Amino acid sequence: MTAIRIAEVARSFGAVRAVDRVSLDINEGEFFTLLGPSGCGKTTLLRMIAGFCDLDHGAIHFGERRVDTVPPHRRNAGMVFQNYAIFPNLTVAGNVAYGLKARNVPAGEIGARVARALKLVHLDGYDERWPHQLSGGQLQRVAIARCLVIEPEVLLLDEPLSNLDAQLRVEMRREIRLLQQSLKITAIYVTHDQEEALAISDRIAVMRAGRTEQVGGPTEIYQRPATRFVAEFMGTTNLLSGIAVDGPVGGTAKVRVGGQDFALPAGTARPRDAVTFSLRPEALRLIAPGEHAPSGWHTLEARLAGVEFLGVLTRLDLQLADGAPLRAATLDLPPEAALRRERITVAYDPQRVTVLSKP
Repeated sequence: MTAIRIAEVARSFGAVRAVDRVSLDINEGEFFTLLGPSGCGKTTLLRMIAGFCDLDHGAIHFGERRVDTVPPHRRNAGMVFQNYAIFPNLTVAGNVAYGLKARNVPAGEIGARVARALKLVHLDGYDERWPHQLSGGQLQRVAIARCLVIEPEVLLLDEPLSNLDAQLRVEMRREIRLLQQSLKITAIYVTHDQEEALAISDRIAVMRAGRTEQVGGPTEIYQRPATRFVAEFMGTTNLLSGIAVDGPVGGTAKVRVGGQDFALPAGTARPRDAVTFSLRPEALRLIAPGEHAPSGWHTLEARLAGVEFLGVLTRLDLQLADGAPLRAATLDLPPEAALRRERITVAYDPQRVTVLSKP
């Protein structure tokens, strides 16, 4: 297994700073994801690690070996591209064997290594098939096998599932993760899909405009976003702002927003601090008339402005006293009686509130 150290790397294209002095430490055997919108620099950074894009500044190490001065074929990294990059004039076996032949591996070894790689991706028996005879998912497996057959230290994947339909994406991402875990190989995965990143990553670097906004595990990134951008990019949230005052319960602070007081976790703000905080819709629970909120939770009164039924999830559009919007979500469809009430009560645990360090 190989650790990767990325130190102050930068790359510009004309006046555009695609990657702006990014530093990352990726652990041995870690599945690390670069996540962000189009144009944030994640693919450029991956290509710099692979050797397909030169650095303007900084250094990249695989273990103790500096690789940014080494040509791509000597870095011992395998890369899976978004468009598969399968040779149409070669069979499945021919495609998988291509990298071995380029490395002058003895002919006697090639057959066994190709068979082993195809078995890893569940394509045993497909050796003599042609690319046009394969589905999109099978083509992607061939691309992965072609990387694994060279036995790389590092596996690099650039949006490898973006050309597949939704159901196949879910199946393939699970298989890629299981394969990476079984091989104990260090992997860097690029995607713009938040759900995909949360589902398969050990850690995630959220990127924006060539820089990393936050690095952390999936739970931390989603539940404890550091910035407004991360909070909004990682799914629906309520972003609220106000001035903190002393709170009534256990030393917590509170912020008045939309005519309602919101409780914050203890120690996250001092009186008179300007505060921006995130409260995920699923953290809000509907409270029926006569029902009490759990101990330590805070309640809000709001007007029900709309309901959106999405099967497994129901979204509620609420309005606070001054008309400020608030979104809630529940796995259970609220009772008809609740949906007919003009005013409803919702409750939340103040520990589910995240005060943003960079509003």
